Amino acid sequence: MKGKKSCFVKLRRVVPLSSLLLSTTLALTAVAAVAEKDTLKVPIVSSPKGPQGWKLKEWKGKADFEVVETEASTAFHLKSASTSTALYKEVKFDIRDYPVLNWSWKAVELPAGGDVRRKSADDQAAQVYVVFPKWPAPVNSRVIGYIWDTSAPAGVSIPSTKSSYTKYVVVRSGNSGLNKWLTEKRDVYQDYKRLFKEDPPKVGSVSVMIDSDDTKTSAESFVGNIYFSK
Repeated sequence: MKGKKSCFVKLRRVVPLSSLLLSTTLALTAVAAVAEKDTLKVPIVSSPKGPQGWKLKEWKGKADFEVVETEASTAFHLKSASTSTALYKEVKFDIRDYPVLNWSWKAVELPAGGDVRRKSADDQAAQVYVVFPKWPAPVNSRVIGYIWDTSAPAGVSIPSTKSSYTKYVVVRSGNSGLNKWLTEKRDVYQDYKRLFKEDPPKVGSVSVMIDSDDTKTSAESFVGNIYFSK
């Protein structure tokens, strides 16, 4: 330890301060570039025409959402009153390159009686989907939905009662954690192989959804800070 310390002191004596500052700047720039390279962001940015790059799908009823600044991140504030709506953004890449999905969410109100296991009650306050198009896309695409369900226990993975090519992973369940920002992380690549028993095609889009139409109730949530990482 004494030898290392004396070498460090000697180095400080012979290297000009300007050189040290330049080296530090270059090092920080390199780190920033690596961090950017290791993530693929799905930004939520507001614009006069709506969320930049996001498209709206109204399955039932009128969508009720806005882009807001929260203590956690820029996020979608979603509400549902017996409606079913989604926002989706095209994001084309190989899931092997960025296998881990990261996001933050806060559930404020869960649809009363919602249960992904029952077709008549398949409603959730907060849902994040990764879509893998396979031709013909409208009927053959694979979809993984990470959801906050009212009744189904956290940790279970089940097929949708409405589409055999949609698989759900219940990340959160019930009122535990309600009104709190929670950060999630899922290995989508491994989830896909486990759920579909095949190698995944390329990702085509990411979607955020809220619905309470089956239970004819109401729901509210926030979803933001969505990105994929190595």
